[in-house]
Amino acid sequence: MKTKLHVSILAASAFVALGAAANAQQAPQAPNMTFFVTSVGLGKGGDLGGLAGADAHCQQLAATVGAGGKTWRAYLSTNAANPGGPVNARDRIGKGPWQNAKGVVIAKDVDDLHSPNNNLNQQTALTERGTMIAGVGMTPNWHDALTGSQADGRAWPANLNLTCNNWSSSTFGSAMLGHIDRNPKTTEFSQSWNATHMSRSCSQPDLIATGGNGLFYCFAAQ
Repeated sequence: MKTKLHVSILAASAFVALGAAANAQQAPQAPNMTFFVTSVGLGKGGDLGGLAGADAHCQQLAATVGAGGKTWRAYLSTNAANPGGPVNARDRIGKGPWQNAKGVVIAKDVDDLHSPNNNLNQQTALTERGTMIAGVGMTPNWHDALTGSQADGRAWPANLNLTCNNWSSSTFGSAMLGHIDRNPKTTEFSQSWNATHMSRSCSQPDLIATGGNGLFYCFAAQ
């Protein structure tokens, strides 16, 4: 009886180990990726732990697909109330070019990224796992991306709190949002990938109600 039980335990352990190995093998690997949309948010609305917390989230997600050897930065701006002054999202993401998990180039440099010629749309603005974000017409719709930025990638004036208190609050201010499923065939403000509209507030429920889930863009700066 003991022998049978021992064999059963060994078999079960081997099965679990085999399953874990299979899952590890199935994990998508994208070591050459230099851009992605976070597949998950931090779950605390606009409170990302500041720029440092957002950057760390980018770094962690990139590491899960073999791209953790790069220095990752969240595409987020802060206003003048930020310690050290305002920060422009466009100034913290490197020089480019950037490509998604499938190897598709989304922009060749910073100016290209902030022009109508960029290659950002629902099919190319993929997560680190190479998956598409649910957009308009889908349930749920998570197409809003936190940016706190103007269309040119720069910070808003100091009197406007469009950064959830510089990404440290889920109760104060609101966030400027972009649409991950931008339609490249139009240059209307409503179709901007980084400056489409404000959120209702900075709480997680209100980000979801607005049409998002606290997701944001990540770029390899080095």
